[in-house]
Amino acid sequence: MVEQIAEHTQQNSRLSTRQRIVQTALELFNQQGERQVTTNHIAAHLGISPGNLYYHFRNKQTIVLELFSQYEQLVDQFLQRPQDRVMTVADKAFLLEALLTALWGYRFLHRDMQHLLAADTELAQRYQTLAQRCLSNAQGIYQGFADAGILRIDAASIEALVLNSWVILTAWVPFVCSMQKDSTDLTPAMLRRAIYQVLMLEREYVSAQARPEVDELLQKYQLSLNEIFPLPSQ
Repeated sequence: MVEQIAEHTQQNSRLSTRQRIVQTALELFNQQGERQVTTNHIAAHLGISPGNLYYHFRNKQTIVLELFSQYEQLVDQFLQRPQDRVMTVADKAFLLEALLTALWGYRFLHRDMQHLLAADTELAQRYQTLAQRCLSNAQGIYQGFADAGILRIDAASIEALVLNSWVILTAWVPFVCSMQKDSTDLTPAMLRRAIYQVLMLEREYVSAQARPEVDELLQKYQLSLNEIFPLPSQ
């Protein structure tokens, strides 16, 4: 453990001040919520002066935009249909884990999305563009699964499935938060159920040959509602 801490400290020391600001902001936004964190909090957490922070970012909103750029790049990297081969169930497994990583790593964006979009027109425009791109790319991915014989589905059903999946994935974090005493009391396990919900939407279209592998994925992400929202003690 000591060696791990030393390695983490050494890695942090190699980051530029700008990178450290962005990394720390992400940690604090995720832990406490973006509205609860000020630039002074970020500077104090880093042990730098507010003036040093403002040298790199003129306000908190520019930090949020920087983090959104990171999120956007991450999503664009994995939400792509392979062009040089037939898709497999392994591609689905990779995609699900990538989605889970993005949801958890940038959970503040999903938790505070409506507030963030209302506060910044540039962010709102960029989010709308990303959403349109994601919906288009997701249709291509589902078509790839259909072409591979993993899904038995037509174009109209693909479009509906893409929209339903998008609604689940983007609304899951605020939904779970609304069921908690503290909106920051999130765990990765709570977000796994969102992946399960999407898989259940797809299940009726899964071909017989792919069903065993897909059912294994369902078991991996299955989580009872009581595990997400524990019943109050009697």
